[in-house]
Amino acid sequence: MDNNTFGVLKDNNFRFKKAFGQNFITDTNLLAAIVNDANVENDIVVEIGPGAGTLTKEIAKKAKHVYAFEIDKQLKVVLDNTLNGVENVDVIFKDIQKVSDDELVETIGTKDYKIVANLPYYITTPIIMKFLEGSYLPKSITIMVQKEVAERLVADAGTSEFGAITLAIKLYGDAKIKRIVSRKMFTPSPNVDSAIVNIEISNKYDDVDKEKVKKLIKAAFSMRRKTLVNNISSVYKLEKEKIISSIKTLGFEEKVRGEELDIEDYIKLANII
Repeated sequence: MDNNTFGVLKDNNFRFKKAFGQNFITDTNLLAAIVNDANVENDIVVEIGPGAGTLTKEIAKKAKHVYAFEIDKQLKVVLDNTLNGVENVDVIFKDIQKVSDDELVETIGTKDYKIVANLPYYITTPIIMKFLEGSYLPKSITIMVQKEVAERLVADAGTSEFGAITLAIKLYGDAKIKRIVSRKMFTPSPNVDSAIVNIEISNKYDDVDKEKVKKLIKAAFSMRRKTLVNNISSVYKLEKEKIISSIKTLGFEEKVRGEELDIEDYIKLANII
């Protein structure tokens, strides 16, 4: 962490809170690279968890306006210092998970926005799903998460990392790992490396009944060790013979597991059953 930011935190007796997953990063080259990964160009950006404001400051250089949602009110004095003179940033001290879709749009003044966030592990999935399933989809979501989590977000069907969250993302867009970030780049240093994941939202499946597909995906992964047939039959209360026939229609064997089907397979299966 650079001396100026560290000095501000120290002067204000700031203590990092594990409960909020606080790990700050200040390397300007890396911060600029993250903004580049998010493809920010005169956009309205919603930042989740600005922390000490170092990434916020970099985003502001490229964004039309940044609305930064921070849960820790003790960071106000730090952010006031870090963002002093930066006019296109509003810091909102609210838990983004408790902000409704309509309240968000009213706050930022548009339905056309991008998400940038440095997320702790425990809220990664809830945050992603909040915006993917919300009333006003962002243009993109660019997040820094633990490397292992990132690998799950972009996993291929048939791998151990592939799961319900992978499929949910595929239903709404395309996810890519843009870069790996060493744990040494953070203060305090976490126990694992991180990665930047960019999710570009697309309209590829706009004509698909997403609720029906999501219900099927949830059923398929309800018990990870069970076969797809058993998981589906326990949720849908359908005869196993009908489910087996439907799965075989797609070219899979009876004992196939949920992680072996890709999003296109789930869309087809949802339509069949």
